[in-house]
Amino acid sequence: MTESSQLRRWRGDVGAAYLERNPPRPELEERLAVGWGVLLSHLAPPPTSILEVGAANGHHLRGLRRMTSAELWAVEPNDDARALLASEVLDEAHALDGTLQRLPLDDGAVDLAFTSGVLIHVPDDELEQAYRELHRVSRRWLVSLEYFAPVKQSVSWHGEEDILFKRDYGAPWLDLFDDVDHVANGWFWNRTTGLGDVTWWIFRKRDPR
Repeated sequence: MTESSQLRRWRGDVGAAYLERNPPRPELEERLAVGWGVLLSHLAPPPTSILEVGAANGHHLRGLRRMTSAELWAVEPNDDARALLASEVLDEAHALDGTLQRLPLDDGAVDLAFTSGVLIHVPDDELEQAYRELHRVSRRWLVSLEYFAPVKQSVSWHGEEDILFKRDYGAPWLDLFDDVDHVANGWFWNRTTGLGDVTWWIFRKRDPR
């Protein structure tokens, strides 16, 4: 699969600018730990391995370290971000070079696969493949934390156009897969959580038996 020009920019200038704007911050790590406490309370049995796709500086993974002993993995296309993850957050072998459209893991490799603020940047013609790859590598749990709108909206983002989209990112999990059940959904109100008014969805893959 040929990489899109947008993905190449995430590997390059757009990714570099994002890392510079969003350095690791202990206070954000603490808030995300609380947020993941809410999410993990819905998961039974709890995951023993968790994958974040598009982990950047690892804010979520840093928060998760406070809440779970699960084995943590990341797929990240930007070299600098991946190096930071390997030096501060994960075992080097768990910080993988890859993209949503082609995840470098086997089928059912992890208990839980999630994205946060990543699907919002995926172009329309690549979105279904992104969902299918997340579904493929997860054994049981699928979590999305993204910006919601009932109909698609393109939002200007740091002077860039057509690089951030709001929509119903929960719906494709039910529309595309007949082995996925809705577990819970909610909203992290920024005023009380500091987590940016993000909507979250949790889904569970049914056992194939």
